[in-house]
Amino acid sequence: MNFKDRNLTCVECGAEFVFTTEEQEFHAARGYTNEPKRCPTCRQARKAQRGSSGYGSDSLSYRAPREMHTATCARCGAQAQVPFRPRGDRPVYCSDCYNTMKTATR
Repeated sequence: MNFKDRNLTCVECGAEFVFTTEEQEFHAARGYTNEPKRCPTCRQARKAQRGSSGYGSDSLSYRAPREMHTATCARCGAQAQVPFRPRGDRPVYCSDCYNTMKTATR
């Protein structure tokens, strides 16, 4: 492909910035089809706001803890904590029974 430096406008601050040929080659090599929407300064600020890990596991700490519900395991009868509200129309399993059944079907 033939890349040329391109001037883009940041959607965040409205500043004009250059999308260099090197950046375009990098994007193409990674399979990215969209060009950047933010200037390097706004991209850096956004990354810092999210945390240095981006969308990795560390950034999930901002979520509220899941609401857990108590249910009775349909297989062994033990009490189980599940992250959904059991409706009664489908069986609910404790972690041990679920994992045993999951590995048995492989």
